[in-house]
Amino acid sequence: MAMELRFTQARFCAFLLLLLFCCSLFPVPLALNEEVEALLSFKSSIEEDPGGSMASWNSTASDPCAWNGVTCQEGKVVAIALPRSHLLGSLPPSLSALAALRRINLRSNRLRGLLPPGLFSASSLQSLVLSGNSFSGAIPDEVGSLSSLQIFELSNNFLDGTIPASIAHCKRLRLLDLSRNNFSGALPAGFGTNLTALERLDLSYNRLNGSIPRDLGNLSSLIDTLDLSHNDFSGSIPASLGNLPERIYVDLAFNNLSGSIPQNGALVNRGPTAFIGNPNLCGEPLKNPCPASATSQSQFPYLPSDQSPVSSLDGRKSTSSLSKRSVIAIVIGDVLAIGLMAMLFFHCYRRTVSSKSELKTENSSSDSKDSKMCYCCGKDRSEVLAENVKQFDLIPLDKQVHFDLDDLLKGSAFVMGKSGIGIVYKVALDDGITMAVRRLGEGGSQRFKDFQTEVEAIGKVKHPNIVQLRAYYWSADEKLLIYDFISNGNLSNAIHGNPSDANFSPLPWSVRVKIMKGVAKGLAFLHEFSPKKYVHGDLKPSNILLGSEMEPYISDFGLGHLANMEIGATSIYSVGKANEKQQSPLSSISFSPIWSNTLFYQAPEALKSLRPSQKWDVYSYGVILLELISGRSPSAVMDTSDMDLVRWVQISIEEKKSLLNVIDPYLAQEPEREDDITAALKVALACAQFNPENRPSMRHIVDSLDKLAS
Repeated sequence: MAMELRFTQARFCAFLLLLLFCCSLFPVPLALNEEVEALLSFKSSIEEDPGGSMASWNSTASDPCAWNGVTCQEGKVVAIALPRSHLLGSLPPSLSALAALRRINLRSNRLRGLLPPGLFSASSLQSLVLSGNSFSGAIPDEVGSLSSLQIFELSNNFLDGTIPASIAHCKRLRLLDLSRNNFSGALPAGFGTNLTALERLDLSYNRLNGSIPRDLGNLSSLIDTLDLSHNDFSGSIPASLGNLPERIYVDLAFNNLSGSIPQNGALVNRGPTAFIGNPNLCGEPLKNPCPASATSQSQFPYLPSDQSPVSSLDGRKSTSSLSKRSVIAIVIGDVLAIGLMAMLFFHCYRRTVSSKSELKTENSSSDSKDSKMCYCCGKDRSEVLAENVKQFDLIPLDKQVHFDLDDLLKGSAFVMGKSGIGIVYKVALDDGITMAVRRLGEGGSQRFKDFQTEVEAIGKVKHPNIVQLRAYYWSADEKLLIYDFISNGNLSNAIHGNPSDANFSPLPWSVRVKIMKGVAKGLAFLHEFSPKKYVHGDLKPSNILLGSEMEPYISDFGLGHLANMEIGATSIYSVGKANEKQQSPLSSISFSPIWSNTLFYQAPEALKSLRPSQKWDVYSYGVILLELISGRSPSAVMDTSDMDLVRWVQISIEEKKSLLNVIDPYLAQEPEREDDITAALKVALACAQFNPENRPSMRHIVDSLDKLAS
């Protein structure tokens, strides 16, 4: 009996030892009780979970390491990642109970309410990503206690107040993105001095004010972006920003900055997009020159002083006067020049009189006003006759034009834009009709018949997605094109916003699809069904106009031909009309401003081809699609990295990055559109193929886009 008792005790002791051993190896169920409670508290704060992302979070499953979106290490919860899960609710402070929590990623959900201060007591937190939600209120001062924080993303929320000074205590921060909120006030003191580990800083689209701190020049670890654009910063640009690494993209656009742009270090050779929207900034690379400062006499010693130039210090006359021989030579040269000019004037006078008499004989019904031109330049009589044609009224191109030149000149005119090929006016006529008038300016070597032929061909192009040319005016001194006025601005402003529009909101996907389809149909019509099967040659968002219902209109088509007529060049904008002697587009940049803003949308072969082709337009259209999908400007991508927008998207896909890294963050809020967005992205990349032979026709593009839901 005693022996059995000892055996039973031995078995019990062995069981206890085994139990203690198991507990030491697998402490998870006991240790996770508090963590389970914290996670279930988070789940209870979620009102809607349409995708069932938290379905596995329940009290019966006591091991949260198996729950969706939860990651554990050594039996501790270290990460919660539920991005784009359509969660509606709030964020509880109980997450601070997760002592080992390092990463939170709740990007692009529908979380709202205040940021709980308790959340910022999770001392191990290294990454907090809450962008693309609806959080409001201020950032708690407790953020300064997150000494291990490296990634802090709160972009695209409704947060306000000032940026807390305590954030400067987060000295390990590598990425700080507070863009697209309502933060105001000045940047806290020591911001640039303490956060020297920052690799990316984005504070754009807020209401931050005050001056730009000089210590931002200490952010020597930046490798990506310093974006302070679309705020209310004032004062001058600190020269210390030139100390930043030259490889980063500095964006100071659309603030209230003033003074000259420092030309040192990282601020040199920046494009104008980094500084636009600051009316009081001056100097390179902007076209607004700085006012010349008063220059001292010592800077220009060759200029005369206020004293007499012929007096020396002792009052005697200077000995630097010209010699007699030099004076005689100058006089003889002047006499010969005057004689030569007189002979030339007499020759021109005789030819002018002769030409006028011929004109009166052959065309007695012509206008009695003589042309103010000299006929001694070797032109034949047919050219003289053609150039003497003068137009004194509008020439309508359809029956809807019920106004004349006088009505147009009496209307209220406002400058809408200016480019290398003329000024565009918005003209409101007395009868309430509004037209857009493009003034091509003075001069030009083309004859009236050439101009008339080209303009009337453009006027015959009629399509719901192409701006209609209604009338024109021609004279030797003035050329006007009168179009329908399109009321809703251009696509570039619709994608990226206009500094004068305080209520800017990104385009929803349905509107973007509408624009994609409309532009494709208009371009396909130009290529396939227009009288000359035109090539646009300069397609870009700024010349895609939007109507009151956001319907797109292609504008500026055919202007390239007229611009080249102005400079005496052969047309390069209609298929089959290129001249073998024509200059390449690259060489035309220097004298044809139509190319100056087109480089980001030009096909790769544009640098070596003699003429544009329909495949050029397809490539440009592909870049516009990528801009619509990504929300990124091609110029901004080029300034940020060493690649264009097309290559940037291609590399992102080759590296198998998430679609979220490519598309506009606002589109992430429409997850049900993911398939359509992916399909449109494939069309865009097909259009932007390097080899033009691999690009689809616009007709096939229209067919592909028709499959997308509007």
